[in-house]
Amino acid sequence: MRSTGVIRKKFLGSWNGLPCFQKRKKMKNPGKKLQDELRSMFESISTEGDGENRMTVKCRKEAVITMLSFLKKTGFDHLALISCVDRLNDNVLELVYILSSYGGDVAMQKLNILLKTTIPRENPQFYTATEIFGNASPYERELHELYGILFRGHPRLTPLFLEREYDIPPFRKDFDTRKYVKDVFDQIPFVDDKKGRT
Repeated sequence: MRSTGVIRKKFLGSWNGLPCFQKRKKMKNPGKKLQDELRSMFESISTEGDGENRMTVKCRKEAVITMLSFLKKTGFDHLALISCVDRLNDNVLELVYILSSYGGDVAMQKLNILLKTTIPRENPQFYTATEIFGNASPYERELHELYGILFRGHPRLTPLFLEREYDIPPFRKDFDTRKYVKDVFDQIPFVDDKKGRT
């Protein structure tokens, strides 16, 4: 009679050829290699971060779409988010693309890429990333609505959340929330007016 260990070894041995049972080769610090590749391919970029969990890449706006395409081919196949920061004092809007990897190396799966660029606050326009990442569409629609950024080439840049028009996009720092509330909801008193409903 065969022992359980022999049967288990024989059974598992037949499955070791399948990709899901093969051990993945672990890279040491995948971000370091990626930083070197990006610096050799793109001009005027800066990178920071430990390269193991998070890496921030700052580049000119003209390079973003090419860099997104390159990063996707490299294995960063998931666009987690497109965010925006209103840098009012610098008169720019900062776009932040957050990428991660679902496939490939285990160490690479831990690494998140934050790709940042800036565009002028006045008449902000940028290129759509929908041809590279299909899920960029709702993020770009949201940023168009809340920050006023026009994404050229977007297939459907229609309102996503807001029900009415605003003089200034409502997530910009110069949007006067108090004035808006007073104009639209005049019957509701401000908390600091020491007036409350009884």
